[in-house]
Amino acid sequence: MSTATLHTPRQPAHEQSPAARTAGSSPLASSGIFIGRSLLHSVRDGEGLIMAIALPVILMLLFTTVFGGAIQGDGGYIDYVVPGIILICAGFGAASTAVSVSRDMTAGAMLRYRTMPIIAATAIVGHVVASVVRNLIATAIVIGVGLLIGFRPTADALGWLGALGIVTLWILAVTAVFALIGLVAGSPEAANGYGFLILFLPYVSSAFVPIATMPEWLHGVAQHQPVTPIIETIRGLLMGGETRALEAVLWCAGILLVAAVLAAWRFPRTRVR
Repeated sequence: MSTATLHTPRQPAHEQSPAARTAGSSPLASSGIFIGRSLLHSVRDGEGLIMAIALPVILMLLFTTVFGGAIQGDGGYIDYVVPGIILICAGFGAASTAVSVSRDMTAGAMLRYRTMPIIAATAIVGHVVASVVRNLIATAIVIGVGLLIGFRPTADALGWLGALGIVTLWILAVTAVFALIGLVAGSPEAANGYGFLILFLPYVSSAFVPIATMPEWLHGVAQHQPVTPIIETIRGLLMGGETRALEAVLWCAGILLVAAVLAAWRFPRTRVR
């Protein structure tokens, strides 16, 4: 008498079983796991954090001590340039997100995540949140150095909160763009190269000099690109001048929304390499 043997179809190695997907795989729980992972990597990667702080500080010292007298001889140039440096600092810090996401996609990490009882897509959330934390720390240090060398903001508590809100919103937006770059780039090296294209935007804005002093053919580009209203809003909030707050918020929210939608569309279609 023979006993019938039941054969259960095997799940492909790269797919989760339905049970695995439901066991502890809520978006909040999975996001918490990846946020902790990314923050831990940030702590271990001390060199990356140091460079994200050192480059903007060096740039600030260069412009204020070497070029400051020639650009604005009354000593007030540092108050003009620090808001632009703050934005550049956010860009430098967020650029590493593209490399980290691309490395996850190419080094086999994402393949492992897709076999675990977690939502693999929330790995991107971890990278973004860790970037915001890193960049806010770097921004605080850059502002501290600016205060030591003569930066004298006139903002009250509400002005500081507004500036912090704009900076945080910009960090979220630019980090989402870098995460998208990491998803579409063919390698971490390529992701790093594509990301640096975005870092040039502040140099064609009012970050370092008023737009009126630029060549006339650059006025339209500098005036209507996203970085200019964001910098001028931060500057206005910290120094008590005029702002372009609505434009700044709309640019940040629009960039964040587009990048998030494209990343959500691209992630399941990205071949893990």
